[in-house]
Amino acid sequence: MANSYFKFKQFTINQNRCAMKVCTDACLFGALVANHIFTTNKKNDGFQCLDIGAGTGLLSLMAAQKNIQIKIDAVEIDAPAAEQVRENIAASPWINNIQVFNEDIISFKAEKKYDYIISNPPFFEDDLKSADKTKNNAKHDTSLSLLELLQVVDNHLATAGIFAVLLPYHRVDYFIEESKKRGLYLTTQVLVKHTIKHKFFRGILFFNREETKPELSEIIIKDIEHKYTPEFAAALKDYYLFL
Repeated sequence: MANSYFKFKQFTINQNRCAMKVCTDACLFGALVANHIFTTNKKNDGFQCLDIGAGTGLLSLMAAQKNIQIKIDAVEIDAPAAEQVRENIAASPWINNIQVFNEDIISFKAEKKYDYIISNPPFFEDDLKSADKTKNNAKHDTSLSLLELLQVVDNHLATAGIFAVLLPYHRVDYFIEESKKRGLYLTTQVLVKHTIKHKFFRGILFFNREETKPELSEIIIKDIEHKYTPEFAAALKDYYLFL
């Protein structure tokens, strides 16, 4: 059974009311996104960010820790999870940076376009589903398909905006091709392995509206001694307690 909370250096994620718990790949995604926002927004002038499917609030909090002027709208469809996100944010140093909306992102209305959109979306579309309906909504396509996600991003992303997403590896190529059809082009791809002996299991993708040659890289989480690799440790050192 997963712990009811996950403690980071500057905040704590309580997760007993969230279907999908804190996991290593989501932490890596959050760290890379937070740093990407920081390097993109060099003026640190209050980027407007949309977190689609906020879950525990992990991504929003990691982004806020690294980018103190950022303003984030975190949208979560599940009511108990949305309430827990609010509590996690209220207990953090960035309560004034993040606003939570308990809404369906498909019908979500915003009076602005976003400089940055982030999402750890429903996984395993068309794969075997759990008997747990809440977990299905969090982990599958029953509440938001990948194509619907792309439409939402297209609707809400600013002309010069950036979209970042975490996906199962087997959905990466499909998602890149579907994104192109909507004028969203891959700029950066990071493929993730558990160890050197494992196959890729996640893809971290960044898109914008300008077609360029993408930067391609990979990260291995643990070495042959099951210790965090230097690349992973460097990404998470500002967040994990024992790095």
